[in-house]
Amino acid sequence: MKREMEMMEDVVIVGAGIAGLATAVALKRVGVRALVLERSQGIRATGAALTLFPNAWLALDALGVSHKLTRSYDPLFKGSVTNINTGDVQQVLFSEQGIRTVHRKALLEALAEELPTDSIRFSSKLAAIESQEQGGGASIAVVHLEDGTAIKSKVLIGCDGVHSVVARWLGLAEPVHSGRSAVRSLAVFPQGHRFKHEVQMFVDQQGQRAAFIPLNDREFYWFFTCKGENMTGEPEQIQRELLEKYAENFPPIYLDVVRQADLSTISWAPLMYRHPWRIIFGNLNKGNITVAGDAMHPMTPELGQGGGSSLEDAVVLGRHIGNSIIKNGGLFVEGDMAKAIDDYVKERRWRAALLVTGSYLSGWIQHGGAKRWERFFKDRLFFKYIFGFLAGLAHYNCGNLPAVSSGKED
Repeated sequence: MKREMEMMEDVVIVGAGIAGLATAVALKRVGVRALVLERSQGIRATGAALTLFPNAWLALDALGVSHKLTRSYDPLFKGSVTNINTGDVQQVLFSEQGIRTVHRKALLEALAEELPTDSIRFSSKLAAIESQEQGGGASIAVVHLEDGTAIKSKVLIGCDGVHSVVARWLGLAEPVHSGRSAVRSLAVFPQGHRFKHEVQMFVDQQGQRAAFIPLNDREFYWFFTCKGENMTGEPEQIQRELLEKYAENFPPIYLDVVRQADLSTISWAPLMYRHPWRIIFGNLNKGNITVAGDAMHPMTPELGQGGGSSLEDAVVLGRHIGNSIIKNGGLFVEGDMAKAIDDYVKERRWRAALLVTGSYLSGWIQHGGAKRWERFFKDRLFFKYIFGFLAGLAHYNCGNLPAVSSGKED
């Protein structure tokens, strides 16, 4: 019989995505070591790229890593939305700070570089989670891995994505399908491109939406979203189906970008979200166990806040845990730590629900039907007035981390 190996850690984070790595960095900044468990064999970069709005950059500032990315990615200050059926073009202006689209892998690597080399344990697949009573009302979380390892921790944070095992253990309702799906990829022009440094988006009356966004002088991030389609198969098949069936009536400029796709980066996925009332009223924590990022608040991508909200979570969680550690002289005091996690959830619950709601409504309007009033609302009102309000949710400062002595951070 295989003997179980036991380990003890202060903090265990499940998942080495944006939320997991950012949370580990935030905790390191406040003098707390965390072990990150990742089921894959290395850093995953599904999704190719993501756009980061001002709130995300403020969070990256707090984490101390923004400078690594700003020197490689120039800001975008404007964009356009073209209705391919009517030819109408709406101009979209971003804030003074602009937005930046970055390679997902570059963001993950910038975060991972801040951590000790033994902080991330790859090929770690969860088998079970339990909470063990220690006497006197104290409890610890225990994570059981498929290889027989049992890891005990004073704090367990689930950053394990949309289908989170930790969220399921907490009793959170499963995410639901929005009825929309997306293809995402990078496009590469080896000799360089001559497109403007701005976002170019296209919509039609069937509720399809597409865009391409420059990353640098040679690469674009592009996507295509539509209602309820299932594009499965090899990347070449997805690209061909998109060009010949779904996007055949889109402008040549967009189709040219799709033809230049780096096939290794093409992915198709249904767009999932958690009902906002499940976030407001659901169990987002239990004692010393909680969730962050997509494990807490999966959302559709229309506001571009999936990555930014995960970074916000990391800073807020790091601040509350850090303040508890500082107040108790560098010790984990269970009752106070449970309160710190509860305060984190209270701070994030309504913000997360608002972002999920805004993202879903934005997508619902943009993917609206072909009825005259729906077209009028989308083409004449939404992008001119409502989208600006929703985009304003990106102008949010999650705050900073508490200062600790340089010795503690190491």
